[in-house]
Amino acid sequence: MNVMDQEILWLNWTGLHTTPWKLIGLTGAALFGMRWLVQFVASKRAGRPVIPRLFWYMSLCGSLMALSYFLFSSKQDAVGVVQNLLPAFTAGYSLYLDIRHHRGTGTSVTAESTSPSSQDDHHH
Repeated sequence: MNVMDQEILWLNWTGLHTTPWKLIGLTGAALFGMRWLVQFVASKRAGRPVIPRLFWYMSLCGSLMALSYFLFSSKQDAVGVVQNLLPAFTAGYSLYLDIRHHRGTGTSVTAESTSPSSQDDHHH
């Protein structure tokens, strides 16, 4: 048995019976879910729908961590692979576009493209 599939004994006192792979998968799932909190807070502050760059980082990392769990742990599961493969690709591509479009500005494509001044800039 792979060391990554062996139970983490020092966590037994907590009642959690888990493996390193399961911790990776759970952390990925948590990151993927918490990205919506990041999006909610950014949108609330902006007063309009905004997708900050952190959303894409969390999406990509969360998807890749969950994908690695479903690919490499002893609990290999094709459903989990398919469920995380497309989001990982989409998040990676969206992050690439956001970085390429706004090199060094730290603003999000969605945040800027929804403002009236940036819409005027795109028509010139």
